Amino acid sequence: MTQHKTGLGIAYLIAGISVFSVQDLILKFISGGYPLYQAMLIRGLTSIPFLLVFAHFDGGIRSLFTAGLPRMILRGGVMFVAYFSFYIALAGLPLPTTVALYYSGPLFITVLSVFFLNEKVGLISWIAVLAGFVGVLIMVRPGSDLFDWAALLPILSGLTYGIAMIAARRMGVRETATALAFWGNNVFLTCAALMALYYADGSHIVDTHPSLAFLTRGWITPYPHDLILMMTCGVVAALGLWLLTQAYRIAAASTVAPFEYMGLIWSVLWGWIFWRDWPDAQGWLGIGVIAGAGIFVLLRESRQPRSG
Repeated sequence: MTQHKTGLGIAYLIAGISVFSVQDLILKFISGGYPLYQAMLIRGLTSIPFLLVFAHFDGGIRSLFTAGLPRMILRGGVMFVAYFSFYIALAGLPLPTTVALYYSGPLFITVLSVFFLNEKVGLISWIAVLAGFVGVLIMVRPGSDLFDWAALLPILSGLTYGIAMIAARRMGVRETATALAFWGNNVFLTCAALMALYYADGSHIVDTHPSLAFLTRGWITPYPHDLILMMTCGVVAALGLWLLTQAYRIAAASTVAPFEYMGLIWSVLWGWIFWRDWPDAQGWLGIGVIAGAGIFVLLRESRQPRSG
């Protein structure tokens, strides 16, 4: 039964990562012409009916309203920081770089799973995790002329995403995946609405950096095809959030987390096809070290006994 849950959790996670890669592609496309909060609002509103349908088949609508609601809302706030940081970074960095730095998240998850889930991680795996963080440093290039402060955003995203997924593992004993995704989406929508109230009139725009412009740009009436793209993000978000949350609910975090690195394949593929972005030698080294560390942790930890 445990092996079945682990395999199912891995399948959920791979599907979720593949689905979310489409959202990354769309947001990168629109980041030069629309404000982020606008895309977030449309995404959040579009997600609601899909999440309600999921709720109907995953314990019923009543399962959304439990004693754990305050904790689910708090987790939603952490998830908002994770996704907001990542989306802002997309505007200022190549897609493969953004995604690779974001994949410090599974490293954080492995570390956090030890302290909060009592999962055991072996010494050699700790060395692999450390190597993964060295890969992050290689890509960020602190102190060099190529350093961009936006590179810190996907790292923040990875950390907060790790915290949120660890919380899903703990809360998933009592809460459904749909409830966690539903309230996460509602917090996401609320925060986007607050940003819209402040930035929509266009009087606070800061265009000194693409990421800042993506955040502060005034509201722009979307063309029909762009509106459809933003609404597609809502469908992707509803399905992706449910898949990822379900993965961490039913399987050990340190087992499923390394599979998140499959998103690197999608990011390099999309980046090359649509923008001809191709990592340089140092970028490939960083990607290789980060991905290699994650894969090693997967292979090593999957053979280790666990507690908790």
